Amino acid sequence: MSTLFIADLHLSQQEPAITAGFLRFLREDAIHAESLYILGDFFDYWIGDDDPNPLHAQIAQALYKLKQKGVSCYFIHGNRDFLLGSRFAKNSGLILLPQEKVLQLYGKRILILHGDTLCTDDISYQQYRKKVHTPWIQRLFLLFPLFIRLKIAAKMRANSQYANRQKSESIMDVNQQTVIENFARHRVDWIIHGHTHRPAIHDIQLGDKTVHRGVLGAWHDKGSMFKVTENAIELISFPF
Repeated sequence: MSTLFIADLHLSQQEPAITAGFLRFLREDAIHAESLYILGDFFDYWIGDDDPNPLHAQIAQALYKLKQKGVSCYFIHGNRDFLLGSRFAKNSGLILLPQEKVLQLYGKRILILHGDTLCTDDISYQQYRKKVHTPWIQRLFLLFPLFIRLKIAAKMRANSQYANRQKSESIMDVNQQTVIENFARHRVDWIIHGHTHRPAIHDIQLGDKTVHRGVLGAWHDKGSMFKVTENAIELISFPF
C-alpha cells in the first residue's frame, strides 16, 4: 500500500488542464492508495463554502467517489484556501486537519504542513498571515455578499503578486533554523510540505542523524506528488 501527498494545484476555472490532470490522477493513481493528503492551495482562492462555482461541486463529487472506493482523503489549509470549511469537507468527504500534523507511516514519523509557516524570513507575509487567520476577521469577511468577497480576493491576489515581485527568492523560501526547530519539536524523520513551489528532497544532518525535508512542486504544467510506501519516500512528477 501507499500514501500520497499533493499540494499547490491552484485549481480554477481558468486552468482546465490542471483540473483534468487532477481528475486523471484520482482515477489512475489515488485510487490505488491507502490515503491521500492535500497540503493546501488546492484551489487558487476560496471565498466561502457558499460560493456556487461549478468547479467546486465537480471536485467535491470526484473526491467523494474516491472516499467511497475506500481511499481516505485529508486536507491542510494553504494560504489561498484557508477559508475552506466544513460544508465543502462534508460534500467531498475530506477530513480537515490542523496546520501541522505528525503521521506515523510505515515506521516513519512525518510532519506535514502547507509550508508557509516555515518562511519566517518573509516578515510582511507572516504579519499578513496572522491577520487573515484572526477568527473575527474571517467571520466578518464571510458575512459580505459573494460579489464583494470576489472583489476583495482579486485585490488581495494582485497585491500579493506585486509584493512577491519585490522580494528576493531567498526571503520567500523556508528559514533553515525554523525547519530545524520543527524537526526537534516534533521529533520526526521527515517534513513534507508545499507552498514554495521548489520540488526537492533536502537531506539535513542533525547531530548523528540524517533527516529529510520534502518539497512538493506546484501543478503548473505537470503534476507533483510524494509517494510513501514501506520501502521508500519518492518525489514523483507526471504529465497531466
